[in-house]
Amino acid sequence: MRDRFRGGDPDALAELYDEHAQVLYRYALRVTGNWADAEDVVSVTLLEAWRGRAKLRPEGDSLRPWLLGIATNVMRRNSRTRRLRDIALARIPEPGTLPDFADDVVARITDTDRLRAEHAALARLRRRDREVFTLVVWEGLDYTSAAKALGVPVGTIRSRLSRARARLRELLTPQRRTSPHPGSCSEAPAAAAPVPLAARSHRTSPRQENHR
Repeated sequence: MRDRFRGGDPDALAELYDEHAQVLYRYALRVTGNWADAEDVVSVTLLEAWRGRAKLRPEGDSLRPWLLGIATNVMRRNSRTRRLRDIALARIPEPGTLPDFADDVVARITDTDRLRAEHAALARLRRRDREVFTLVVWEGLDYTSAAKALGVPVGTIRSRLSRARARLRELLTPQRRTSPHPGSCSEAPAAAAPVPLAARSHRTSPRQENHR
């Protein structure tokens, strides 16, 4: 499939989606904490993978580390853009009272609250440590694959992961003492939502060529 994808075979793009889209969506959701943002990350990642297929090495096994590396870069760019946007929005006068849409989202409150709690804990880690933790612990990459995804040495992956785990233990210990429900984001991630249909758009339009 790697050779066919590098050669521009649309069917290979479809196969790539079927095999990796859910993993990409789950990873993006954990990092961004936002359903819509995660969907966008999947779409942009697949698009950039298609555009940059000629740069893919002909030898290798799974394309998963490569795709997760692209997704990581996409989210880094999005984070910078969001900071600039927030600065601009802060200069705009406060709007009037907004409508209450609580009834429209009540069915998703539990999942959203859990996701927000996990994201809040991860947000207190250094970005590089957070990326390693998410790739290795939640997405199941081995150290070598994570190193390929992030473009750093395996030793750096080990040290960042160790630091991330220590920091999360420090942050979550008080919660374990007071919470009646065991478990935390460092142990058992919440079930990922299915990939929305909108994230499948590039499956049918491959021609839109579009460090410690």
